[in-house]
Amino acid sequence: MHAQDFEPRAYGNVPVGMNFAVAAGVYTRGGLNFDAALPVSNEDLHTTSLVVGYAHAFALWGRSARFDAAVPYTRLAGTADYLGAPVERTVTGFGRPVMRLSMNFHGAPALSMAEFRDWEQDLIIGASLQVAPPLGQYDEDRIVNITANRWSFKPELGLSKAAGPWIGELKLAATVYTDNDEFYGGATRSQEPVYALQGNLIRSLASGAWWSFDATWFAGGRSQVDGRYNRDLQQNGRIGASLSLPVNRLNSVKLAASSGVYARTGNSFDAVAVTWQHRWGGGL
Repeated sequence: MHAQDFEPRAYGNVPVGMNFAVAAGVYTRGGLNFDAALPVSNEDLHTTSLVVGYAHAFALWGRSARFDAAVPYTRLAGTADYLGAPVERTVTGFGRPVMRLSMNFHGAPALSMAEFRDWEQDLIIGASLQVAPPLGQYDEDRIVNITANRWSFKPELGLSKAAGPWIGELKLAATVYTDNDEFYGGATRSQEPVYALQGNLIRSLASGAWWSFDATWFAGGRSQVDGRYNRDLQQNGRIGASLSLPVNRLNSVKLAASSGVYARTGNSFDAVAVTWQHRWGGGL
């Protein structure tokens, strides 16, 4: 689901040396994108995840940059029809960790906290690379798993433009996958890249809170099992909204919800999340 993640303010500037710790509870309900080669239908799956993460802002060639990493622990439960008969699956385990390096190469210089207080955003252009290794819960003898037993690489280009209290963001990404050579039934599964376009409209409030309206469209991702193409080309859209509220100078809480509005394949789902964030360092 990485191609469908919303992350408003991903390319904002923050003072060099600042650190962030996050803990999030995420609930999803809906379907997954099963291979058309598998006789699975009417899936109704629910996941409950605890996600912990860390981010650090630093200077890279005089520009602001950031490294972040996160790992989820997930309980997946639900039902589906397999060969026309109902089946049930409940599994708990770690999802794939993700690591990302981001850099703003225009409009966001590396600043100390003192310098940052007088800085105002205009146009920021940045890029990132996210990597997810083939770790976490996976059982090749089961159809439904928490992870997919493969590497993924997600390069992304992002633009962020401020106009008074408003910020508009646009992101273009492609997620590339390696093969899963331990797929169900001893097969090898490969998948073409998934291309994603995301937009965020963000409104900052005087209290330090902010809200955003989020939308994404992604396409591609047709898969093969042992060299035979499946009819699972993705052309899906999602919308969502986020609200971030400051608790005090160092802590904030973010509420987020999203839903699929169009799905060519059966991987439309609803999601809600609550995230706590603590920051330190950088001259605070």
